[in-house]
Amino acid sequence: MQEQQIVSIVNQQREFFNSGVTRAYQYRVECLNKLKVVFKRYEQELNAALKQDLGKSEFEAFFAETGFCQHEITETLKKLKGWMKPKRTWTGLLSQPGTSRIYYSPLGVNLIIAPYNYPVNLSFSPLIAAIAAGNTVVLKTSEMTPACSTVIQKMLEENFDPRHIAYIPGEIPETTLLLQQKFDHIFFTGSPRVGSIVMAAAAKNLTPVTLELGGKSPCIVHHDANLDLAVKRICNGKFMNAGQTCIAPDYVLVHRDVKEAFLQNMAQRIRDCYGDDPEQSPDFGRIISANHFSRIAAMINLEKVVVGGQTNAETNFIAPTVLRDCQLDDKAMQEEIFGPVLPVLDYSDFDEVYQVVSKLPQHPLACYIYSSSDAVQQELIANIQFGGGCINNCIMHVGNSYLPFGGVGESGIGSYHGIHGFERFSHKKSILKSATWIDFPLMYAPYKDKIKFLRWILK
Repeated sequence: MQEQQIVSIVNQQREFFNSGVTRAYQYRVECLNKLKVVFKRYEQELNAALKQDLGKSEFEAFFAETGFCQHEITETLKKLKGWMKPKRTWTGLLSQPGTSRIYYSPLGVNLIIAPYNYPVNLSFSPLIAAIAAGNTVVLKTSEMTPACSTVIQKMLEENFDPRHIAYIPGEIPETTLLLQQKFDHIFFTGSPRVGSIVMAAAAKNLTPVTLELGGKSPCIVHHDANLDLAVKRICNGKFMNAGQTCIAPDYVLVHRDVKEAFLQNMAQRIRDCYGDDPEQSPDFGRIISANHFSRIAAMINLEKVVVGGQTNAETNFIAPTVLRDCQLDDKAMQEEIFGPVLPVLDYSDFDEVYQVVSKLPQHPLACYIYSSSDAVQQELIANIQFGGGCINNCIMHVGNSYLPFGGVGESGIGSYHGIHGFERFSHKKSILKSATWIDFPLMYAPYKDKIKFLRWILK
């Protein structure tokens, strides 16, 4: 796509936004209802595309992609009218007599850049929030998921006004051109490396950003954990989508007292889920590209393999793999894995846990704590900086739209889902409405003898 085409699309969206059409409650509802119908109509095409691009099973496609988005639309439609209402808040003594309210207004023209790992969910989930908040959107999907991108492009271009929702096909040059335009907000999901590029480009136009990034998310298994349940849930969270999940556990810290039992149970659980030959399993996906395959395969130290380790470069297959007795200088601990390789480290006290987490390069996006003790749970939550997570579960916090989803520090800026997504794509206008039936002279010059009263008010 040429630069002039992109400029024209952005300009048309700005004109459309300025017309005020997208701000109306009824228009937002109509668009969301239409999107829900469109999802039903294209669900099978999306399933086939997800299978083609990532090897996803129908269950995973519905659970984490199409079904997730349909549920998000349903919840948004139920609550949108309440979200849009101005919220009354407290008015301080200095501002009396008067009332204070927060009004929600759309940000304007938004750019959403989606990643390859959940190409449907991470395109449409922020799009749903942007529509609900009354914005226009330019959407760019990943060039690494061509089948999904084709279906998404068809869904949008056949059903929505491009002045409201525009799809931009293409690769890195198109993304670069988009980042040169003046948007009112950029929503990016991807790696911290690319996130820094997006943020630098946005800074040139003083464009606010939401960055949903990643990091090495720890999973901590204490000696008092329900080990069987921990293994089942960690296995599910780690190996879904062949490990290509930003909130997947990147490594496990397991207490030394239960390490051997944990490793044995994990090996058996992987066989129970994916069979003796996971390459033949209909429930296990594939790595997105040859480059990522090579990067992840190089992290497998065959001397430390407990289970798995098999690879097939022709099909980008890497078996669910567990590595034991890992150290911080192992390749698998040097960067976010984003694949089906699970390094396991051990600890005896929490100081060792904190030392490992702190020595890794960025705050984790997620953290998972397995323990039967409330004291242990609260100790770890209080002392590890991370975006969000679970106690005695794995990745499932992302499915609760009542919880804000996002990172902290290098793992992300801002959060969304449910009302948090609506607020992310809105500006909160602070309005004080003052009474006219009385007027106190305190704030007007001359100020002689007024400061004592002011000090009393502000004490």
